[in-house]
Amino acid sequence: MADTKTLSVTRLVRKMRNLLEIELGELWVEGEVSNMRRQSSGHLYFTLKDDGAQMSCVMFRGNASRAKVQPDHGMQVRLFGEVSVYEARGSVQLIVRQVESAGEGELQAKFEALKRKLDAEGLFSKELKRPIPSFPTKVGLVTSGTGAALQDMLNVLGRRAPWVQPILYPVQVQGVGAERGIAAALDQWSQWRESGLPEVDVIIVGRGGGSLEDLWNFNEEVVARAIAGCLIPVISAVGHEIDFTIADFVSDMRAATPSAAAELVVPDGAQLQHKLQRYQSGMLRVVDGEMRRYAMQLQGMRRGALSMSVDRVLREPLQRLLHAGRSLTDTAERGVEQPEQELVLMKQRYATVHPEVLIDGRLEKLVHRRQLLEQVLVKRLEKMEQALQNQKSMLRALGPDSAFERGFSITMTKDGKLLRSVCSVRAGESLVTKFKDGEVSSVVE
Repeated sequence: MADTKTLSVTRLVRKMRNLLEIELGELWVEGEVSNMRRQSSGHLYFTLKDDGAQMSCVMFRGNASRAKVQPDHGMQVRLFGEVSVYEARGSVQLIVRQVESAGEGELQAKFEALKRKLDAEGLFSKELKRPIPSFPTKVGLVTSGTGAALQDMLNVLGRRAPWVQPILYPVQVQGVGAERGIAAALDQWSQWRESGLPEVDVIIVGRGGGSLEDLWNFNEEVVARAIAGCLIPVISAVGHEIDFTIADFVSDMRAATPSAAAELVVPDGAQLQHKLQRYQSGMLRVVDGEMRRYAMQLQGMRRGALSMSVDRVLREPLQRLLHAGRSLTDTAERGVEQPEQELVLMKQRYATVHPEVLIDGRLEKLVHRRQLLEQVLVKRLEKMEQALQNQKSMLRALGPDSAFERGFSITMTKDGKLLRSVCSVRAGESLVTKFKDGEVSSVVE
């Protein structure tokens, strides 16, 4: 006869499930993700383990689609959910509802606390932001000397503005104590004379992308205060577009990536040269148009009063004079009263309209206008010529030839490859060094 206390497997497993769900309820569990499987249905199945044990986990499609952090193989995570039993297999599993990167909550809290503290001190104020120079000649780079971010910035700077000299201050950008090295670099460059560093116009500080833990050195207070106290304008370029650090809020300008920072800090040389050419063409068109306009005005004047002969100018006044003379003779003959007084009055009247007086007055006005026209034209031409010379001087100062004028040289391999480091040179290799006034061939010993 069967024992009445004997349970079926289904009832036993169900009691186990009820016991776990009631006794444990919802809780947080931390461990490492392994055996990740993503089903076409959208459900996630994986194992959470540590050094001593492991358990199965399932995250159903609804919670998985809403999760900000997607668990992946090898990731250290904190899971919130409910322990239950899968009756069909009798296996214990964790029904996951939320996922966080291990330590991310604590780091985020530290980030927000420091952000509030520095904001209350006014370190994020727009009034403290220093302007970034439009045409820097030397750009300081505070980043890893071996990272991809450095190569990205050097490539962009070399392509857009080859006359700009990048100067690297290599630092550790990740790991314990890296924030002290970053802050020290900014402090020393701020006091570049005392530190023996070259003077730069602007500094880019940053690194490539990574997790919140990887970027955390740029969230340290010592880095924020070093940026705020730096006497040289600072551009932060940490991580990717979605990454924000305390350094971004304190710096004078934030760039989404190191490459974007290099794009922002220097103008495009090709576009600048094209703009100067357009300005020059525009000024030449203005000068040519003004010359044509004044030439047409001068021609019009020549076709006017200057082209008339003396006979044509005097014809009408002489006719009036002859008519007046005849009237005067007739009046005298008729015995008009006070003939001498009327004669004097008539002479005074016609003295102002005498042909010689008219011609002298018009010629004087014409000469005066011509002098004014020549003065205006000469001043306009001198002003345009000075502006053109200024543009040419700027182009010469910003062009690559100015680097040779300041004593720089370029060393290349025999086949024309530019040398950027001594590590790329082999003994016995032939080199060519280009100076302002020629080239010198040499052999590496």
